[in-house]
Amino acid sequence: MNTSSLVQKVWNFCHTLRDDGVGYGDYLEQLTYLLFLKLAHEYAQEPYNRDTHIPKGYDWAGLTAKVGEPLEAQYLATLHKLGQEPGMLGAIFFKAQNKIQDPAKLSRLVQLIDAENWISLDADTKGDLYEGLLQKNAEDTKSGAGQYFTPRALIEAMVACVRPEPMKTIADPACGTGGFFLGAYNWLNRPGAQLDKRQKAFLRDKTFHGNEIVPNTRRMCLMNLFLHNIGELDGEPSVERSDALISEPKLKVDYVLANPPFGKKSSMTITNDEGGEDKEALTYERQDFWETTSNKQLNFLQHIVSMLKVNGQAAVVLPDNVLFEGGAGEKIRRKLLDTCDVHTVLRLPTGIFYAQGVKANVVFFDNAPKDGQVHTRGVWFYDLRTNKHFTLKTRTLKLDDLRDFIDCYNPDNRHLRRATERFKFFSYEELMARDKASLDIFWLKDDSLDNLDGLPPPDVLQQEIIEHLEAALSAFRDVAAALPVRSD
Repeated sequence: MNTSSLVQKVWNFCHTLRDDGVGYGDYLEQLTYLLFLKLAHEYAQEPYNRDTHIPKGYDWAGLTAKVGEPLEAQYLATLHKLGQEPGMLGAIFFKAQNKIQDPAKLSRLVQLIDAENWISLDADTKGDLYEGLLQKNAEDTKSGAGQYFTPRALIEAMVACVRPEPMKTIADPACGTGGFFLGAYNWLNRPGAQLDKRQKAFLRDKTFHGNEIVPNTRRMCLMNLFLHNIGELDGEPSVERSDALISEPKLKVDYVLANPPFGKKSSMTITNDEGGEDKEALTYERQDFWETTSNKQLNFLQHIVSMLKVNGQAAVVLPDNVLFEGGAGEKIRRKLLDTCDVHTVLRLPTGIFYAQGVKANVVFFDNAPKDGQVHTRGVWFYDLRTNKHFTLKTRTLKLDDLRDFIDCYNPDNRHLRRATERFKFFSYEELMARDKASLDIFWLKDDSLDNLDGLPPPDVLQQEIIEHLEAALSAFRDVAAALPVRSD
């Protein structure tokens, strides 16, 4: 079966299950479990003969030997057993549940997967199939999965600017479904990049280090990496199931590529004296942080600085408030400009993220020696927001929309740049003289303010109105979450 027909076959079954109320996310979970077991079964055969560490009786053969209710019972027992195993097995099957309540449909899905020889498919085919499912899941707004999915065109552009090198470590402290890891992996494996045996082994086993606190998202990330030949079936997972902000990083890395979770406040739910639930702002007391704050993005920014080796490089998606917020935000911004070389900010357009109401930027910076010197000489800003209109359906962000930025960034030598209409330099002195050292900078004229004919098409305008309303609601939620709850 060729690639396109296989993809169509998998999609068709997804639609069948949706009629029973099984969403993309649940389907993706079940596909992850079954695909992993089938791949493990194939690796255990000739010529591989690998020890997959799957206990006898809880393997793929145990599922294919049964149909109907006995299959459902065997599947439940398998999920429970494998979730207790160490290493990659336990990580993939952690708290696994069966979401397919119709035994006949479960049997059909097992048969569908069993009919293919998955090892014979190349990594691109398997990976494209799974990435397609991840994107569909992100587009399903009810699932909430969009917050874990960064537009792939944006990832590709960020990686093309940073240009990670072989035998270097790459981290993402909130890695979602692994998009940045795959973007870096594709760059390191691009046509013409001749990796030797040692470099390939390092890329597979030691390059990537991540954290993802949501179990379902973490399992999808691990499967996504595994299908792209990253990591070992019988190895330890490269993505930890933990809150990266809790403690200082165990490992210093060469690169951080990240899009930390949106939403300003970190919080934990506690039960009050009356038995009700309150949300309490969560702050992280870290010796390596410049400031203590409950602002999640500011904490991730401080954590990322701590993760980097001296001269390590970062490209991080951050919301607008990080660029202009006062208080702890201003102090952290000034520290960042002083202790790191913050050299580029890409102002992103609205309408490109599945999480609504987001105004964001990519901040590029390099770590620097702690020698008391000011390391930022100035920052180049690229405005991709003014007079740019995108939506998730009719006008999606493509890599072509980012090519001018990549050219202006000049990855060959970022010290030889030229200003353009959308690309402008501001010196360190100019930035520090601004109110609160704000990096929220625009200079282009918004044509739609003066010219009604310059308004975007109705569908884009409608989406932008929704974005603004969602942003306002998000701000109100932050205020509400910070208010004390009355007990009467």
